[in-house]
Amino acid sequence: MGEQQQVKFPQEIIDEYAALGVDLPAMFSAGHLGTRMGVQITEAAPERVVGTMPVEGNTQPYGLLHGGASAVLAETLGSVGSMLHGGSSKVAVGVDLNCTHHRGVRSGLVTGVATPVHRGRSTATYEIVITDEQDRRVCTARLTCLLRDLPAGDAPAKD
Repeated sequence: MGEQQQVKFPQEIIDEYAALGVDLPAMFSAGHLGTRMGVQITEAAPERVVGTMPVEGNTQPYGLLHGGASAVLAETLGSVGSMLHGGSSKVAVGVDLNCTHHRGVRSGLVTGVATPVHRGRSTATYEIVITDEQDRRVCTARLTCLLRDLPAGDAPAKD
C-alpha cells in the first residue's frame, strides 16, 4: 500500500519507550488489518491521533466506503490514543465501539481524528471524527478501552 510515513510522537513518549528498547512506530502502527486496509497513522499523542485510509479497496457492494472500514479506522486511532495514555505499563483493550455513519464516500482518502473524551486510570474513551477530502463528516465514532496492567514480567513488544 505504498511507503510507510513517519508517525509524529511527542518527545517524552519517544523517550519513555526508547528507555525500554521498544520500537515505538512499529508498536503503534495500524497493525495487520489496518495495513491491509491502507491505514496510515500520521500523528500520535494521548491528546490527538490522526490517520488516513483510502476509500478504494474498502468499499461495500454499492461502491461506498464500507461502514466496517470506518470502524476499523476509528478503533485503530482510538486504541493508539488509549495505549499512549496508559503508558508503557498498560495495555488497552477495546470494550465498546459505536459508529454513526453520516454520508457515503465513493473515492479518495478519509481522515480520522481521535480526541479524548475521558482519560482515567482504568478506562479511556475517545471520539473519532472521520471526514472526506472536502472536510465533510463521514462518520462519528466513540471507542472505550479498558486499561489493563501488563502481567508481571511482560514488557511492550520489542522489534
